Formats: sequence, structure tokens, C-alpha cells
Amino acid sequence: MPAYEYKGVDKRGKNVKGTLDADNERQLRQLLKQRGVMLTKIGKGGEGQGLLSKEIDFGEMFEKIGPAEIALFTRQLATLVRARIPLSDALAACVEQIEMPKFKKIVSKLRTDVNEGLSFAHALEQYDEVFGGLYANMVRSGEASGKLDEVLMRLAEFTEASVKLRQKIRGAMMYPTIMVVVGSLILIGLFVGVIPQITKIFEDSGQELPTVTLVIIWISHTLQAYWYLFLAGLMGAPLLFRLYVKKPEGRYKWDGLKLKFPIFGDLFLLVGVARFTKTLSTLLGSGVPLLTALDITKNVLENKVLEETIEDACVAVKEGAPLAVPLKQSEQFPTMVVHMISIGERSGALEEMLDVVAENYENQVESQVSRLTTLLEPVMILGMGVVIVIILFAVLLPILQMNDFVQ
Repeated sequence: MPAYEYKGVDKRGKNVKGTLDADNERQLRQLLKQRGVMLTKIGKGGEGQGLLSKEIDFGEMFEKIGPAEIALFTRQLATLVRARIPLSDALAACVEQIEMPKFKKIVSKLRTDVNEGLSFAHALEQYDEVFGGLYANMVRSGEASGKLDEVLMRLAEFTEASVKLRQKIRGAMMYPTIMVVVGSLILIGLFVGVIPQITKIFEDSGQELPTVTLVIIWISHTLQAYWYLFLAGLMGAPLLFRLYVKKPEGRYKWDGLKLKFPIFGDLFLLVGVARFTKTLSTLLGSGVPLLTALDITKNVLENKVLEETIEDACVAVKEGAPLAVPLKQSEQFPTMVVHMISIGERSGALEEMLDVVAENYENQVESQVSRLTTLLEPVMILGMGVVIVIILFAVLLPILQMNDFVQ
């Protein structure tokens, strides 16, 4: 039963609009007539046809469907399907719960496609940029095996774990970011507004100034004279960096450099390993073949160096090699991970071993993030303190020299 968008006028002459399920437009008119609504415009919401669908909602153009929305939708759908509610009715119930208009239309279209005979996996493939290849492939395996409810529950747990991991990392980096921004603004205010007023006294005195004071004065004058270049650099540098990393070669070099960063490099590797093992375990547990699972998993790593490692592993596995062998040869994955995968392959319990590794590395990520947060706070405070002390020293030293000269 397709979903129709409509606009009309009620008995009081008030404009109304909404979405209603009907077999055809004739039935829609009858249903609205029973509600006392005179139809003025109609459009098939699911397929993007009709007058209403041609209206542009600029608000939706800027809406971004994030992992949190996908996770919530998946959990609701998995719960409904596990309760033996038909998929079409479960999707209809989810549509009513979704608040984001753009996402609501997508799920409504999924329901329409399922009602018209498409498989749920095929319907999801139309929105690969929203759900990703992992989602559709897992649903396809669940539909083929008749265990869609179990697969959806796995997906719900996986998406929720992914959202939780992202939130932990972002939350940990929020405080240092705020500290850097606030500290930079304070320093700029000192160099542009305060230091010039103080150093003007030293310049008028004609005395020879210490080197540190001359450096501070030079920085202050430079910021005042070329503030527009400094501002352009602050705004342009991130843009140029984003353009650089969009190129395949630039992205590969940057991702490789991230893994070599002192302190942070270990964290990036931990996150990559946790994602790889969790995703691969989830796919294998849902009945997805190993080669297909590896091909999907490489796209969730968000690191080109690790993606290339998985691509090479796919080629080796196709040629009959165990998965652990190419991973060990790449020297990108920790020895413990390779060893656990090797044991899992030999014992026929690869999925269980991957689950163990994923849980272990997710715990390590959490511990590492906590340690970094604890470490960064005093380091940044100390750094700002050192800069402030240098500025005070540069200002006070000439004053002390002037007092000695007067005496």
C-alpha cells in the first residue's frame, strides 16, 4: 500500500497537509472525504511523484542522517520484528517515531518498496550513502536464512557500539579543542591589545631591550600589521588540508602519518582494529561469506593504509591463504590480533575469536582515551602557563633594567 502526501482544506477552511496510506488516489479521496477534508494537491510520497514531491524543502537539504539516527531506527525495527510484527507494519511504526523529515521520507519509501514486493535488502541498496553496504548485506543474509530478527538485533548492537565509540572519542577531544581555541584567543588578545600599550614605553625610552622582549614586540607588530594574512591563514589552512586529503595520494599519506603519530598513533590503530574485528565478526555471524565480509569491512576502517591491507588480504584469501597470513605480512595489525585470528581459523571459531578481540580493543580504546584526556589537560595548562610566563618575563625585565638605570 503506497503512501500519499496530500494538501487540502478542512470543514473550517483551514489548510491541512499530511501523509496517508491508500491503495490508489480514488481511495485516498474517499478517506479524506470521510475526515471532512477537500483535497487540493496530491503526490505519491514514496516515489517522489506528483505536485507535492516537486516542492523543495531547503531545511531537508542541510539535514544529515548520522549514525545515532541509524542506530535508534535499527534498534526499534529489530525490537518490532523480533516481536513477530510484519516488516511492513514495523517500518510503518518506525516512520511514526522518526522526527527528522528527511529520514522519515527515506523509511517511508523503504516501506512502500517492501509493500510493492521488493526485498528489504534491495530497498536499502537505494540508500547506500545513508545505511552503507554493511547494512544491506547483513539484511540480505538475514532474509535468505530466515533469521532477519536476529540479524537486525546484531545490527542494532553493532550500530549502537559504533556510535558509543565515536562519542567517547569526540567527547575526549572536546576539552583539548576548547582549550586550544580559548588559549589562542587569549594570546592574540594579549599580543594585539595589551603588549603594544606596554612596549610603547620601552621604545620611547630608547634603552636597549632584551632579546626576548624584542621577539615579543616583533610578534605583536606583525600581528597588528598583517592580521588579515594571519586570519586568512587560519581559515585557508584547514581548507587546503581538506583539499589535499581528498586526493587519493594525499589521503594515503595522511592516514599513514596518523598511525605514526607519537601517542595518538596507537589510538588510531586501536580504533581501526576494534572496528575491523567488530564489523567482520558481525558480518560472519550474520552469514555473510568471508570475502564479501572483508570487502565490506575495509570501508568502515576510515584509514587508507589499513584498507589497502585488507584489500591485499582479500586477494590472498581468494588464492587459498588463511586470513592471518596476509595480516601478519602487512605488519600493520598487532601480533596478538593476528595470533587470535589464526587460532580462530584453525579451530573453526573465527567469529568468536573476533568478538573477543573486538571487546578487548574497545576496552583498550576507552582506557587510552581516558589516559589521553587526563594527560592532555595538565600538559596544555602547563604549555599556556609557560607562554604567559615568557610574556611576563619579556615585559618585566625591561622595567627592572629601567629601575636599575634610574638608581
